[in-house]
Order: sequence, then structure tokens, then C-alpha cells
Amino acid sequence: MREIKPIWTTASFLVYLGGLTVLLGGLYALIYLFISYRGGGAQTAWALLILVILLFVAGVLRLADRWLAAGIFAFTAVFAWAFFLAAAWHWFGWLSGSSSGSPFHGWSLSRLSLTFLILVAALVFRWVWRFPFIGLISAVLGWYFVTDFISNGGTWTYIVSFIIGLFYLAAGTAIDKPSAFWLHFVGGLLVGVPIYHAFHKSDFDFAIILIVSVLFVLIAYGTRRSSWAVFASFGFFAATIHYAGGSPSLVLGGPFGLSGGQECTSSPAGGDICHSIGPSSPAPWALALAFGLLGFWLVFLGLLGRRRRTTVTPAPAEPTPA
Repeated sequence: MREIKPIWTTASFLVYLGGLTVLLGGLYALIYLFISYRGGGAQTAWALLILVILLFVAGVLRLADRWLAAGIFAFTAVFAWAFFLAAAWHWFGWLSGSSSGSPFHGWSLSRLSLTFLILVAALVFRWVWRFPFIGLISAVLGWYFVTDFISNGGTWTYIVSFIIGLFYLAAGTAIDKPSAFWLHFVGGLLVGVPIYHAFHKSDFDFAIILIVSVLFVLIAYGTRRSSWAVFASFGFFAATIHYAGGSPSLVLGGPFGLSGGQECTSSPAGGDICHSIGPSSPAPWALALAFGLLGFWLVFLGLLGRRRRTTVTPAPAEPTPA
């Protein structure tokens, strides 16, 4: 039985939204139960109960041939399984001393085993329910497990992530399944973020960003996965803002708090005088010109993709009169 690609309709939207709302309700239920029942055994039991309920609903819907609704409940069941395992690990005392500032800091068998078992569940659930959306969970957890296993944070984490992203690109291109979309989506992030982390300071760095963005567009056309073009657009916009005289962090400064911080000078009367500094703001005319040119460039790239040969089927010849 092959995976079925969901078709975006009003009904499928409501099913997706309803299933994710159930997931949100389950998370709130777990938070409430964890606060009400401090004992590790009770928390684990309640998490197991929610997992069983979600699996039961997913199984009943699958038997009723409601594969989309069954799949979204199976998707939420993966998160319930994760919470059940985390509660059990805390109950056993395996995760009490494994927390640190970085999620990849140190080698923790308990953390690796927890991630591995959740990853296995995601792979099994995707195979049983044939639901492509679960591939998002397995793609993210696959990256996290491998990176946590061989990385200790820092630059090496970006290098490992970049290599995994290339592997996801190759695997997603070779696999002819709807879930391959998530390999391309996560792979694009794993390739793009390390590149931006390494090249985001000088004019030469942003020239590299532009070249990589063009390569992303070519990958999007070659693989027929538009997510690569979406990530390429971020690179184009970041480079455009940089060459216009500003900083790409202007775009993220508000929602993500990437402001410039403070600059302090010593006061003659004692103490420090501090004032806020932020990324430079380009002149409005520079942004107008830069974004105008960028818009034409994006339209040009889009038109390139439409220059495909279309096979014209000749109309049937009319019968020759006798």
C-alpha cells in the first residue's frame, strides 16, 4: 500500500486543523495533569492513557477507511508517545541530570535512547498509517539524533547538519513518495542555515549567499520541490537588504529580538552611560531600488521555469468524403 498524497480542500483543512487542535488540547491536558499529580508514576500513567485514546481513535478511523483523519490522529499520537516516554524517563530518574544550556552538549545515553524510541515510533506510525505528514517528525528527529550522537555543539553541529541536509536532498530526490516533501523541506533548512551562519558578515559573504540562492532555485526546478525556492527567496532578500546598506537582522529584529543591543561609555561623574544601538537603516531610495530590482529578478527566475516544451496533441483528422 502506497502513501496517499493529501489534496488540499475545505474538508482536509478542517481535518488537519481539528487534529492539530486535539494535539493542542492534549498538551494542555498533560500540563494540567503533570501539575495536579506530582508523582512520576501518576504522570506517566496519565500520559499513557492519552496515548492509548489517540491510538484507539486513529485505529477506528483507519478501519472506517477515513485515512486522512486517521493519519492526523496518528500524527498527534507520536507526540503523546514522546510525552509518555519523557514522563517515564523522568520517573526513572534518567533525565534529571541531563539538561544543559545546549541541546547537544555532552553525550547522554538517556537522551539518545529517548530520541531514538520516538524516532522509531514516528517511522512505524508513518508505515502503518501511510500518512506523509508524520515524515516531518521523523525527518527532524533523524537530524537531531545523528547530530546529538556525533556532535557536542558549536561549529561542528552546523557541519553535521549541513551534511545531513545534503543526504536528505539525495534521499528525497530518490524516493518517490509524498513524504519526500518533508525530506526536502527539512533538508533545505539544514543546508541553508549553516551556510547563512558561516557567510553573513561581509560583501563577499553575501555574494556567496546569492550564489547559493540561485543553486537553491535550480534545485527547486530539478526536483520539482518549491520549498527550495522559498528558502532561496530568504537568501535573496537578506543579500538585497545588506547591499542596500542595511542589515538583514532588521527584518528579524522585531519578532525575534535580534536588536543591536547597547553601547556604554564612561561618564565623568562616574558610572556608565548606555544607549541602544541597532542595525543600520538604509535610505528609503536604496530600498526602493533594491527591492524593485529584486522583484524583477524573481519574476525572471519564475519565467524561466515556465519555458517548458508542451506537447501538442494533434486533432483527429476529419474523414475524407467519399
